[in-house]
Amino acid sequence: MHVGMWGLAILVTWVVSWLLYRYLAPAGWKEWSRAGVVQAFIIAFYAEMYGFPLTIYFLARVFGLDLAWSEGGNLWAQLFGTPAAHVAAMVIGYAIVFAGATLVADGWRRVHRARREGRLVTDGAYARVRHPQYTGLFLIVFGEGIVHWPTIVSVAAFPVIVLAYTLLARREERQMVEQFGDAYLAYRRRVPMFIPRIHLPVAREA
Repeated sequence: MHVGMWGLAILVTWVVSWLLYRYLAPAGWKEWSRAGVVQAFIIAFYAEMYGFPLTIYFLARVFGLDLAWSEGGNLWAQLFGTPAAHVAAMVIGYAIVFAGATLVADGWRRVHRARREGRLVTDGAYARVRHPQYTGLFLIVFGEGIVHWPTIVSVAAFPVIVLAYTLLARREERQMVEQFGDAYLAYRRRVPMFIPRIHLPVAREA
């Protein structure tokens, strides 16, 4: 049972926050406001996961649900009445988180190498989406805060985070057009912003 583990909540919040600023460090003061949204999500999310399950308490009070506290603070376990629901959500959620973290790490490595060389990065994850680090962030937040451990805060914060970083991505793209001109315009036409295209096999006629 996760309730009341405040020491763990502080530790996990610190580690995840360090990773956030390590791989998605804001470049200017305007970007700090967007990072602040994610930071607020991290603090509220892990405080509820390991501290006090506010979402479950709220649902029980408002909707008169007779939730079994013995199932822990996970909403899926409470709603389905079995820890197996939590385990299933955890496996699926962490698989999504891992995919997102892989995108963030690969994007971070390639963009920093390209900046040192003064070139436009279009390989690796950047060959699939124009902003793999933000796509990775969305996957991490979705996998952890929606699939694995949904809370009122995480569900409400997810679209806010997506909107904030979409606006940031558009501003960054205007800067890239100024820096790389037609090369970036061609890249933007070829590669989607956040969601990679799925190329289905074309059936050949006999």
